[in-house]
Parts: sequence; structure tokens; C-alpha cells
Amino acid sequence: MADTTIENAGIVIVDKAAGMTSHDVVSKCRKIFDTRRVGHAGTLDPMATGVLVVGVERATKLLGLLSLTTKSYTAKIRLGAATDTDDREGQVISRADASHLAADEITTGVAALTGDIDQIPAKVSAIKVDGRRAHSLARTGADFDLAARPVTVSRFDISEIRSAEDGFVDLDVTVDCSAGTYIRSLARDLGAGLGVGGHLTSLRRTAVGPFTLEHSRMIEELREHPRLSLTIDETAKLSFPHRDIDDDEAESISQGRWLDPVGRKGIYVVVDPAGQAIALVQEKGRRASSVMVVRPATLR
Repeated sequence: MADTTIENAGIVIVDKAAGMTSHDVVSKCRKIFDTRRVGHAGTLDPMATGVLVVGVERATKLLGLLSLTTKSYTAKIRLGAATDTDDREGQVISRADASHLAADEITTGVAALTGDIDQIPAKVSAIKVDGRRAHSLARTGADFDLAARPVTVSRFDISEIRSAEDGFVDLDVTVDCSAGTYIRSLARDLGAGLGVGGHLTSLRRTAVGPFTLEHSRMIEELREHPRLSLTIDETAKLSFPHRDIDDDEAESISQGRWLDPVGRKGIYVVVDPAGQAIALVQEKGRRASSVMVVRPATLR
């Protein structure tokens, strides 16, 4: 098994191939890095490709925090048909000619789905319903509804509109959004708003927070050269705002104690004089307490 010192804990940015589940990627990385302690942040559907953040060893504790960040995608949307999964892998449930749609109508529809919106996730999503994943319930034929959730779509741009055969209209789009936003639901809602139905035909995640395709490697590359993209220390410093602390404060927080607050909101990383990330911290009341100790006292 791999050594679990801080140098062997970190993240790998994988460019997931189509046809693989996120769990498939985790399983392969467990073999590549010879450890069971592997997880991922932000599930990608088998149809989707692109950035999947994989944590190795103690960095798996970071994943829940990293998954709360923003995400970016390129996608293709087909107008003229709705499916029961809101993507091309589902069964068509309605069909309408979309060839009459003008570009400004489509642009107006996109604008209505930009900004702070309430979105109903697809029934094939991983959201839990009474303790079960929605996609598992959907496969049983169960009848259920998912509640709308607030999400933020900060960018929803159309780069190309193409007329396709049989009255379809295909769109190439770019989306920047908050965590928890479903691009397939944007496709569904755009088509519904235009009165013709719509679904997702391809999806590529280009970024999760600061991690982009430029940092990524395919599984085949990792088999040849199994190395981390970033150590746990580098990941924490790249992903969160910094607060500099002195050696005494670093010793204290690394042993599970707390620091005096300085009036910051949200999670930030405290960095010692040597430039090492010591802990992720959040302020509540009179304490700045660790959310996660990046470098415990035993490793200092």
C-alpha cells in the first residue's frame, strides 16, 4: 500500500472518457495509486467527459468542500424532442418541429435560464429520495417528484445554432454555474419554454473551481505515469483564500485547537511562515475552528 504521509496525499485531475462512470474512474485510480483511499468530487454521468477531481489518501477529506465550488461546461442541446432522461440516452416522450424558431427566440429562452433560478433536477440524477438515489427509483418505474432547488447560472452562452434534419435545431453552448446545477435540466427547460422540447446530446466539463482541462490527464496517461496533479497542501492553497499565521498559531491549530477570528466569512486556509497549508478554517462566534487539518502536528 502507498505511504499515507502528506506527500502522497493529493488530488488527480482526470479527463474522464465517455462511457465510464465516476466510480469506474475511482476504481481504476485505486489500482494505479495502490490504495483504497480514493474518492471523487462531483459526479459525471457516463455520457459526459471532462474534469473529474479525484482525491487520494487524506485528500479525500477535501472532496466535499471542493464539490461546493463553481463548474464550467461545454454542451450540445437538441431542440425538437424531449426525453425521459433529459439526454440522448433516454426515450423520446414528445416531438415537435423546431425549424421555425428564430435565433432571437432561442436567445431569449436562454436568458430566462440565466442568473439565479429554481431548477428541478432530472429524475435520473443522484439526488436522494427517501434514502434512495433518484436514478435508482426511476429505473424501477416509481412515480415521484423532485423539488425545485435554487441554483446560479452565471453564464449560458450560445456559440452556434444549426438546423438539423427532421426539424431539429442543435445548439452549442457554454455554461458556468454553481454546484448542483444540472445541464440536462437546462436543456429540458429551454426546450419546454420554447414549446418544442429539448434534451442534452453531449456534455464536457471544462472546469471545477480552479481545476481545468489543462491540469487533467486521461486514465491511460496515469497508468503510464501515476503521479498526483497537486499535493494536498497545493490543493488547499489553490482552492481557498489564505490567512497567514505564525508558528505558535500553526502549532495550536495543527493540534486541534482554535484561533482567534479575524472577521472573515467562509472557509479559508491558514498558512504558516514556511508557506505550508496547516488547516482549513471557518469562523463562528469567538472561534476560528478547523474544518479540516491539512497538516496535523504529527507531520510538522
